[in-house]
Amino acid sequence: MQLASHELHELSELIASCFNTVTCMGTFINQAQDPNLKSLLQKHYPKHIEDYNLKVEFVQNATTPDISKFQPDTLTPKLNNYTQTPTNLAQATAPRTNAETHNDREIATAYLLNQKAAAKNYAASVLECANPTLRTFLENAFLNSSRHSYEIWEYMMEKGYYPLSPATNEAIQAVGGMYQTVQQFPYMGDSSTMPQQQHLQ
Repeated sequence: MQLASHELHELSELIASCFNTVTCMGTFINQAQDPNLKSLLQKHYPKHIEDYNLKVEFVQNATTPDISKFQPDTLTPKLNNYTQTPTNLAQATAPRTNAETHNDREIATAYLLNQKAAAKNYAASVLECANPTLRTFLENAFLNSSRHSYEIWEYMMEKGYYPLSPATNEAIQAVGGMYQTVQQFPYMGDSSTMPQQQHLQ
């Protein structure tokens, strides 16, 4: 299909990123020991493959790919508290410099960081798209990565792999005390209510 030069550049970077995601996830699924982690990765994996294949179609096919079936996965948050880690934090550890396989903590961390980066890249890329179909596809890809990163984050919270602590009331009040809500909504549909422009003398 026809692409603007900047769209092709964005797609090239995104394809490389997705190539990496698909390859690494295959390894992660094979190495994951926790059945819950393995199941989560297996649930997400087909969407990443579909995402990758569609990107390749955008640059290989003469016609516009059919993106109608590429919809964001649903998200059902499981945590009851969104300000505190629900369990004790995992034992302190250092990066392993001679690892031949990954443990569950390393897999979850790598996947979380991968999906956070992917979501940011999609968000930036979609703003550069002129083609409406490509734009919609990248918006849906952003939502997928956003939701996948949330689900792996929840897993990490449950395992104590990710610290979370509430902001203090003092900090919240300090920020809240800087602002007031807007009480009136001027200029909504009636141009006669707009103030006359002041001319400089």
